[in-house]
Amino acid sequence: MEIVLNGVISGVVLAFLIGPVFFTILQTSIERGFVSGAWVAAGVSLSDALYIMISYLGLYQFFENETSRLYLSYVGGGILLIFGLYYLFIKSRKLQEYHPEHIKSRSPLRLMAKGFLINGLSPMVLIFWIGTVGLATTEFGYVDDWQVATYFSAIVATVFATDLIKAKLADKLRMVMTRQTIRRLNIVLGIVLLFFGARLILYADKLV
Repeated sequence: MEIVLNGVISGVVLAFLIGPVFFTILQTSIERGFVSGAWVAAGVSLSDALYIMISYLGLYQFFENETSRLYLSYVGGGILLIFGLYYLFIKSRKLQEYHPEHIKSRSPLRLMAKGFLINGLSPMVLIFWIGTVGLATTEFGYVDDWQVATYFSAIVATVFATDLIKAKLADKLRMVMTRQTIRRLNIVLGIVLLFFGARLILYADKLV
């Protein structure tokens, strides 16, 4: 029970870190509904689970190489910039008339890929999970596989649950959204993604 509680606490802390994922889930849920936002959240959780496995299995040593982390920062920052430019200059202009019931649905796989990429492209996510693995094994003393699995399952489940809550709350707003409001939301998301992408590239050398 203590392991689960520690995992939930860690998950709550992670869930309230404001980043591009937070705005992406809100934007998707407001524009496309709760189910679409939930699929994006699932992609986020999938990328978190993958990074946990990489960290725990020791593959993170590859990413601790300065050159690898530098290239990852540049590639991740570049892709975030592309996403940001798309939402700022293309997506925000595509809306001619906003009717929630007329918005085309997207495949779950595509929505999951969106969440997976935006969350997983930043080296800081991997660095966070490496630190969390260290905390679990040293500070908490979780050395058995079942202890580690329980702890990190609780974290991922907590983050996923809070992301679903964000998506549901955002979904409640979609029926009162105007075309102009949706356009502004896309502009805000574009600016946020551009900020994090540029920051990742400009401060890449500080990650190594």
